[in-house]
Amino acid sequence: MTGSPGSALPAPATKPGQDGLDALLARPGKALIGLDFDGTLAPIVADPEKARAHPEALSALAALAPKVAAVAVITGRPAEVAVRNGGFADVPGLEHLVVLGHYGAERWDARSGEVSAPEPHPGVAAVRAELPELLDRLGASQGTWIEEKGRAVAVHTRRAADPQAALDSLREPLAGLAHRHDLIVEPGRMVLELRPPGMDKGVALTDFTREIGAASVLYAGDDLGDLPAYSAVDTLRSDGTPGLLVCSGSDEVTELRDRADLVVDGPEGVVRLLAALADRIG
Repeated sequence: MTGSPGSALPAPATKPGQDGLDALLARPGKALIGLDFDGTLAPIVADPEKARAHPEALSALAALAPKVAAVAVITGRPAEVAVRNGGFADVPGLEHLVVLGHYGAERWDARSGEVSAPEPHPGVAAVRAELPELLDRLGASQGTWIEEKGRAVAVHTRRAADPQAALDSLREPLAGLAHRHDLIVEPGRMVLELRPPGMDKGVALTDFTREIGAASVLYAGDDLGDLPAYSAVDTLRSDGTPGLLVCSGSDEVTELRDRADLVVDGPEGVVRLLAALADRIG
C-alpha cells in the first residue's frame, strides 16, 4: 500500500476480508476498529520505553474514531503506558477510543480518562523477584533486559549478540519459572513475556465486540500475540459478524502475514489505511 493519508483504500486479498470491509463501509457506526500498539501504531524500537505512535497516527485516529462505534487499542502494555506513549489523552475526536491494556485486564476510556483494573496476579511479583538471578545463572544477563509491565514481566533479547539464539535458550527455563507461579509464557518478536493465563487479545477483542454490539470488526496487528485476535475475528466471521484482518507487515512474523486479508507496510501503512477509511466514510 503506497501513497499518503487520504489515498484510495486497498483491496483485501480474500473474499472474507472484502466482505468485512464492505460491511464496515456500509454501517460504519456499528464497526469496531481494533489495533495493536507496538509494531502497528508505533514502530518497533530497541527500547520499548521509547516506542511512540507514528507521527500521523493521532490525526488519522481522530478523523476515523467519531465515524465508527469504537476504536480499541489492544496491547500487552499497561493501559497508562500505552496512553502516554500513544499520546491519546485529551485529543479531540478520540472520545470513542478505549485502550485495553494487559490484554484486556486493564481498561482506559478516553471519555473519563480513568483506568479500571482488577488486583494483579501474585505470581507476577514472584517471577519479577526471581528473574534477575535466573538470568545471571544462565549466563543470559548480557544483551537481555527485563521490562516491567505491571501485570506481566517480559525478557527481551533484541540487544543480544545473537537475539534468536538467546531467545531460544531462554524458552525452557522461563517456561519452568512461569509454571511454578501459575503463569504462562507468551513469545513475541525477540521477547518472552510471563503473564497470567486467560489474558489474550482474542478474549479482549471478543468481549468488547459483544459489549458494544459491533456489526463488523477490523483488527490490525504485527506479532505472535495478535494471533488470538486473528482467531477471534475468524470465530466472529463464522458466527455471522464480518471482519477484516490486517497485518502491519513484518518479515519477522510470517504467521500473521499468511493469515491476513490485507498486508500494509508497517505503522505507516496502518496510518494510511485508517486515514483512507475516514475519507471513504465521509
